Amino acid sequence: MRSSSGMTPLVALWLPILVAAVAVFVVSSVVHMALPMHKGDYRKMANEDQALDALRQAGVGPGQYMFPCPASMKDMGSPEMQAKFARGPVGTLIVRPHGGYHMGAALGQWFAFCVLVSALVAYASGLHLPAGAPGSTVARSASVVALCGYAFSSVTDSIWKGVSWSVTAKFVVDGALYAAVTALVFAWLWPTA
Repeated sequence: MRSSSGMTPLVALWLPILVAAVAVFVVSSVVHMALPMHKGDYRKMANEDQALDALRQAGVGPGQYMFPCPASMKDMGSPEMQAKFARGPVGTLIVRPHGGYHMGAALGQWFAFCVLVSALVAYASGLHLPAGAPGSTVARSASVVALCGYAFSSVTDSIWKGVSWSVTAKFVVDGALYAAVTALVFAWLWPTA
């Protein structure tokens, strides 16, 4: 399916979009469930029960929190706030709704994200690659777009939220793997001329 402009229409790329999303979903499941790479990403707080009791007593509900939390940029530079920062702890806290972790919903959202990244790969690659483009060219284009979508989205967590750079590095490695899988699927299923 070649358009008059040498581009490949998005509708012609529905199969690589879906197959790439499924492939990334499966590979990510193996990475996170079968391999030990992410086992130490989170640590348990000392005195967890007391910390959770204190959060409950303070009425902390679902949301994102920063501590200490200045009221404004001006407040951030105040001697009182600087003393709080020096005394510590300093951090961010994400509190989820009660009832446990909803793995099914999270997996559904992850799959939807995989479809979105694959659709963006298809759109960007289809803008400049015609049907019948060489597989190596398709793979290069697809891998760059997929790398941006999968590998670098966690970098801002280290920059702004204090997530350990070693944890972020593991997610960048994951993203590079997902980009490679996406590139291989697109090269394999790219429409012929």
